[in-house]
Amino acid sequence: MTSGMAAGRGPKYHRIADALRAEIQNGKLQPGDQLPAETTLTNRFNVALPTLRQAIGVLRAEGLIESRHGIGTFVKDGRRRQRRSRNRYGRARGDKKLLSSDFEHRIIFAGRQQVPQHIAEAMNVAPGTEVVVRRRNLYDKTDGRLEEIGASYIPVEIAGGTYLEEPTVVPKALFLCVEDLSGKLYAQARDSWVSRLPTADESDILNLPPGMPVLHVVHTARSVDGDVLEVSESVWPADRVMLIDEYEITAQAEQPDAQSEI
Repeated sequence: MTSGMAAGRGPKYHRIADALRAEIQNGKLQPGDQLPAETTLTNRFNVALPTLRQAIGVLRAEGLIESRHGIGTFVKDGRRRQRRSRNRYGRARGDKKLLSSDFEHRIIFAGRQQVPQHIAEAMNVAPGTEVVVRRRNLYDKTDGRLEEIGASYIPVEIAGGTYLEEPTVVPKALFLCVEDLSGKLYAQARDSWVSRLPTADESDILNLPPGMPVLHVVHTARSVDGDVLEVSESVWPADRVMLIDEYEITAQAEQPDAQSEI
């Protein structure tokens, strides 16, 4: 019986992962299918158990499989949630719903705090400046799984002493509330994305397997006159989301404000 593991000079666990990944991608292993028992796989690939577990760890970190305690390891559904940043504000202006209306929102903190360094840079304020912070967790409405950790940072002169300092879900998109309170419209936004390993707290609360990265976005929204109205940040498990950016391509030569490096 052949192992199905390609010959090569790379580590055995990588070649085992390659073989199992191929079976997932070609449909031999379908979403929801349980992987064979460890003893079956160690015999198939003629490797020791630690080597097999390294291979399984690679696939788990890639988000292709998940382990269920006391049951086994299963192929995950490859569907990812789509984030189309350019469409979100217009949709919310029309239906008056929350920006992430498909999720259950829970406000875990609302009040005044000092901004961390990376948010201070986005707001163009000194580190330690006091702002109104609203921290939220977003859950899947069907299975209750935590999908996103997020927070919004709003200048005190806009949100201080208002209902935004109360730990309750607002009745419409937060940006509409900020527009009402500030008398200014959101006119320009900037999203900064990074992929990184999670902090210990993020890994624990999101129930991430070892090695699974997260996507972290810092979103800065400004008014027409350039004032920062809100900075928000969100953290997702990297295997659960897909970023989609659709835009027109200019036919004319132009000089952009900033060059793309990639």
